Amino acid sequence: MGILLPFIDSNLVTWILLVVVIVSLYQGIRRGASGSAKQLLYFLISALLAVAGIVVSAWAASALSPHLQQWLMERHMERPAADANFFVQFGYTAVSGLRDLPLFRFAALFLVVYTVMRLITGFIFGALATVVSLPFALFPSGGAASRSVGGVIGLALGAGRALLFTAVLFAYCALLPQGPMTDYIQHSSLYREASAQIIRPAAGTLLEEKLPVFAEAMTAELEQLWQRRYDVIDAELPQDIVAAAVKVTEGKTGDEAKARALYEWVGSRVAYDWDKVKAYEERGEWREQNPQQTFATRKGVCIDYARLYAAMARAVDLDVKVVTGLGYDGRGGYGPHAWNEVYLTEHKRWVPLDPTWAQAGDWFDPDGFSNTHIRQS
Repeated sequence: MGILLPFIDSNLVTWILLVVVIVSLYQGIRRGASGSAKQLLYFLISALLAVAGIVVSAWAASALSPHLQQWLMERHMERPAADANFFVQFGYTAVSGLRDLPLFRFAALFLVVYTVMRLITGFIFGALATVVSLPFALFPSGGAASRSVGGVIGLALGAGRALLFTAVLFAYCALLPQGPMTDYIQHSSLYREASAQIIRPAAGTLLEEKLPVFAEAMTAELEQLWQRRYDVIDAELPQDIVAAAVKVTEGKTGDEAKARALYEWVGSRVAYDWDKVKAYEERGEWREQNPQQTFATRKGVCIDYARLYAAMARAVDLDVKVVTGLGYDGRGGYGPHAWNEVYLTEHKRWVPLDPTWAQAGDWFDPDGFSNTHIRQS
């Protein structure tokens, strides 16, 4: 304990680490040499199994990912009908996310494989626990000597547990450098010392550099999956919207002609609702509205334009997305914005369009669209 004194401060993280070590020391003294040695072995085996499980699961997820993607692509999933129930719509969104988003697919496979591996290894270890425990019957179970040895083993076990907790905190700080409690954690002198002397040299660049990059990419994919919620929320298409979409695209052949006709209709028929913006900016009052309300009132903001366009596009069998992110404000900055992407089969690609800005110019797949529209990530 004397070694730890220079690193003791009033930080709660410091005291949690100390309590972990002290409790393990006390348990080691109480259990004696035999019980403490057994606990230390169990801890080491569990740690090794966890590390092995992570490595094998990552390898298996990487190997299985392209096969799962190919299998899903061969299924040729059709978008559910407008009157399909919530679970069918949600299932389509989740499965299409597995098909289209590689990191999301990797994470899902990793969790499945890791869970199965832990169940199998846990069962095997539990079955062998009695055999593993036999050698420790030879250790003395009582007396001062046994309790002293137990205390030393308990201290080592406590140090291992504290290091494991420190590694978890280190990963959290690497993933969320601006997150809640990050600064407070890093002000713990004991945490800083353990991180600098053990965790950082052992982990190298994995936790501090590669893990945040992976987490950022994963967040971007989950955001894309989250944006697909409008496929579920707005799955039911009111008859007046369907009728309007069919009428607007009447006589149009090809996806591009239909998509452009709908873009021009929504962009010219819906007025921007400045009162809704003012209510949100001044009073924090957000008036959520569905495509039916936008269609009926002919008023809305960017997300309402995008949701109505998506509903009308689906009504005439176009594959469409609602995209959220940042849009150029014309004053050198960017603000929250929403627009659409539609798939044109004749060109075999997704094209962007912004019905909110339709009255200010041609924003149907123009050159440089990405210069003024930044997808959320």
